[in-house]
Amino acid sequence: MRCKQARCPDHGPPLARPPGTVIESIRPRRRSVHRTTPPPPFALTARVCRARPRTTFGLHVTTDLTTGKPLRLILTFTLPLLAGLVLQQLYHLADAVVVGRTLGIQALAAVGATGSIAFLLLGFTMGMTNGFAIPVARAFGAGDADAVRRSVAVGAVLSAIVAAGLTLVGIPLSRQLLIWMATPAELLDGATIFMAVTFAGCSAGIAFNYLSGIIRALGDSRTPLMFLAVSSVLNVGLVLLLVGGTSMGIAGAALATVLAQLATVVACLALIARRMPLLRPRRADWRLRRADVVESLRLGLPMGFQMSIIAIGTLVLQYAINRLGPDAVAAFAAASRVDALAMTPYQAFGMAIATYVAQNRGAGQWSRIRQGVTQTAWLSVGVALAVGLACILWGTSMVRVFAGHDAHAEAILADAHTLLLVNGLLYFTLGLLFVFRSALQGLGHAGIPTFSGVVELVLRSAAALVLVTPLGFLGAVLAAPLAWVGALVPLWISWEARRRALTPLPDEPPLGAFPGGVTPAELAESDQTRS
Repeated sequence: MRCKQARCPDHGPPLARPPGTVIESIRPRRRSVHRTTPPPPFALTARVCRARPRTTFGLHVTTDLTTGKPLRLILTFTLPLLAGLVLQQLYHLADAVVVGRTLGIQALAAVGATGSIAFLLLGFTMGMTNGFAIPVARAFGAGDADAVRRSVAVGAVLSAIVAAGLTLVGIPLSRQLLIWMATPAELLDGATIFMAVTFAGCSAGIAFNYLSGIIRALGDSRTPLMFLAVSSVLNVGLVLLLVGGTSMGIAGAALATVLAQLATVVACLALIARRMPLLRPRRADWRLRRADVVESLRLGLPMGFQMSIIAIGTLVLQYAINRLGPDAVAAFAAASRVDALAMTPYQAFGMAIATYVAQNRGAGQWSRIRQGVTQTAWLSVGVALAVGLACILWGTSMVRVFAGHDAHAEAILADAHTLLLVNGLLYFTLGLLFVFRSALQGLGHAGIPTFSGVVELVLRSAAALVLVTPLGFLGAVLAAPLAWVGALVPLWISWEARRRALTPLPDEPPLGAFPGGVTPAELAESDQTRS
């Protein structure tokens, strides 16, 4: 979008003026700043028109998180993320309701039996793609347009390689993985079908996670929300059609999610092609540099392995629950849907903090990093206490929607209430865990977050194997909170040490400085103008 001022040098003959001259617009209370300093090293146009903000379908394309009040910025950035995560969980809830009420509680248990294995393999890609977005956010915060495009290209190539490998390995191994997990025989066929369809379409989910991540890296959390809302509505409609209106059964539930994600990927690519030139790699950017690949892998692989480590603990827990019988599996699957919905605020805070810290690290805004992370940690604790209380009071009523009038409904509800009660009391530890882990990752430190994931794996697995035998379902429920507490300890210690030592590194700009005097907002705006 170009301004319409007659005296703007982008539209008329250049006027001689000193750098930073402010030209008053014809319209009142609107100004246009034109920088006439020499072009910076990354070939950004010397004149930047700031007459009006860049928007996409009524939404701002980018948000500069390096200026303004930290808590207000983080909260504003978090709310669309939270809405997107809630929508994502709601359409998972819709899947569970349709499957449970249309196909029966056994079909719901079959879908639930695949959760830990899918989390192990697909969770790796979720963490990995989030890690690939960190160099994009850092380059954007530093005002380096070329580095932004190179990072986008590197992440896209690596994501495609992982997606292809996961599809080729996951489909033939679906049934064997479930057998190794001691899945009850009556659930095995349905679970195998659901797993195979999920792996066949995993490329769509990986692509959407990556595209959403790089869009958020520019400070835009509302555009992914818009697409996720469309995907959620489409997914619910497809589930009703393919499960309730046809004879596809469990396969229809998995296929509905894949088709909805694929439609969203196409929409994201169309948006980037038309409105986000900063995220469009040029031909030269696809010639990957070794340093860029190493940096993306250095951040992406540890975050992916960290998710896999957590998932392995969940896998061990699922193995222990499977041995308790179909009712326990159904209770865990139903309560986990509510539990996942309750976790969305902490996940949103974590995603927002990772982008906030990465941008401010690129800009050398060290005091803002300390202030923003501390304030978000306190806010996360307050939200966790409120959400935990809501789960204790009303969580069982939500689980009742899945069980319907099944003969084993009361036993399932009793076990589900136990899970929500225990987790609800300790959600505040999970909130702090997400904030501190994401802050360290945004700073580029992958070692301690990975170590905390190992601690979480050991504690979750040990609790599942040791406590389930004497305590039954309660022993399985205690595994997650014990793992949260153990994983939080090294993260908190590491963050406190980093917080006190946050000083500019020799190769980074000083506090408040941008290369060539260009801010991230000006970078994105001028790049769109040139395109």
